[in-house]
Amino acid sequence: MVDLALLNGKIWTGDPGRPWAEAVAVRGDKIFAVGTTAEVRKLASGAANVVDLGGALVLPGFIDSHTHFLAGGFALKSIQLRAARSREEFVALIAAKARELGKGRWVVNGDWDHQEFSPPELPRKDWIDAVTPDNPVCVNRLDGHMILANSAALKLAGVTKDTPVPPGGEIVKDPATGEPTGILKDMAMDLVYAKIPEPSFAEKLEAAEASLRHAAENGVTSVHEMADAASFEVFEELARRSRLTARVHVYIPITEVDTLARLKLKSPFGSPYLKLAGLKGFVDGSLGSATAYFFEPYTDDPGTSGLLHGQMFPEGIMEKRIMEADRAGLQLAIHAIGDKANSLLLDMYEKAVAANGPRDRRWRVEHAQHLRPADIVRFGRLGLVASVQPYHLIDDGRWAEGKIGPERARTTYAFRSLREAGATLVFGSDWTVAPLSPVLGIYAAVTRRTLDGKKPGGWIPEEKISVEEAVRAYTVNGAYTEFAEAAKGTIQAGKLADMVVLDRDIFTIPPEEIAGVKVAMTVFDGKIVHRKD
Repeated sequence: MVDLALLNGKIWTGDPGRPWAEAVAVRGDKIFAVGTTAEVRKLASGAANVVDLGGALVLPGFIDSHTHFLAGGFALKSIQLRAARSREEFVALIAAKARELGKGRWVVNGDWDHQEFSPPELPRKDWIDAVTPDNPVCVNRLDGHMILANSAALKLAGVTKDTPVPPGGEIVKDPATGEPTGILKDMAMDLVYAKIPEPSFAEKLEAAEASLRHAAENGVTSVHEMADAASFEVFEELARRSRLTARVHVYIPITEVDTLARLKLKSPFGSPYLKLAGLKGFVDGSLGSATAYFFEPYTDDPGTSGLLHGQMFPEGIMEKRIMEADRAGLQLAIHAIGDKANSLLLDMYEKAVAANGPRDRRWRVEHAQHLRPADIVRFGRLGLVASVQPYHLIDDGRWAEGKIGPERARTTYAFRSLREAGATLVFGSDWTVAPLSPVLGIYAAVTRRTLDGKKPGGWIPEEKISVEEAVRAYTVNGAYTEFAEAAKGTIQAGKLADMVVLDRDIFTIPPEEIAGVKVAMTVFDGKIVHRKD
């Protein structure tokens, strides 16, 4: 007896021995059989659920290897500033949210992008002070490396023109008056974040469930959560209540390395539903906030080459933590965006490998956006995972060359080069920085068409990859990255029954049409958790 049978499909299994099939039978939470429709139909007699796919494409459940998942649930119901195209729209949206919330409530999140403004310019506190006299405001740029705080929020945080700048941060000041403009970058953001009231545990559970619904709608059955121990507690409670509809793989800050080493936990630790994966660290900031760390100054701002993150101070602390994590057998996932940040991180990884000897580390570089050619080669030599987010490239590609010039851009989002160098390429969204949708991620990696439509042949087209390579980066490689290739990532008998059904065949349609493909069904743990009406 099987519980679920999917018949008459076009199934990409990810299994080199049998890459395509027509039908799948599921018993409990595992795939029971993969084969022809005739073979599976025999097993499906009396099955609780039989679905005729009508030729639809089935893939292993998508694994999003880089999210801010709990924060995403809060963002779904917060102010939405991503669509603001001008100062006037930006201000009007904040004014409306302040009225909706009422006096004294914080206006938070937002995901604004000043590159969308015409002309592009950083917002200022004086834009919004008049419409938010009774509401502290702390709204973040979509990359999470820059915030705008209004005067009420700065006052609560005690931020003035005389406030010392934290290492790895920047308080942007008016050149004429020396007063803070309201823009705070990276570690300086914590001055304001520390004053925002902590959500209740019930609110966190509600946000997590909103994120899980959103994931199911997008065919995502596993997420890698770049968060903290408090996030783990929320998903642990949902697991206890059997309310998880995606497998959650949590990375906590590298500053917690002492705790995990003392407990002697090895990566990964947990159940098939929830795992403590390893440690997340930061070397630098982001390109859009001009805090990504480069060897040479920014083309559009020669006075800066970016910032090292606060976790890099005092000097040598990151290398010490990497060494300690390695000795403890922990996986690392460290953020590096600028070319110098990536080079510094590879140096530290290389030293740890030399000091501690060979083992199956599967260490990750999160983003790996801007690389020197010599460092691309090092990814393969060190056996690293390049954990990249393809949607970012079709966003950044509109304006990145203005910030770093065409020469440095040639090895930006170098997906094909990284693969050919021997790195394991895994895809994620960085949600809420970008949409959660893996379909859009596949479209971005395959076409490299920028969002403004000005590069129909693709931005840096020589770095395009195939549809199958992109699908593997969201499935097979994602499972490998979390040491779970024996349990998931392909559609094979004995593997976990996590699958996604798409309404069009992304392998055969023109690549530029992939962005319009929808998720028709999501199967998690052998159960249908989303079905398009």
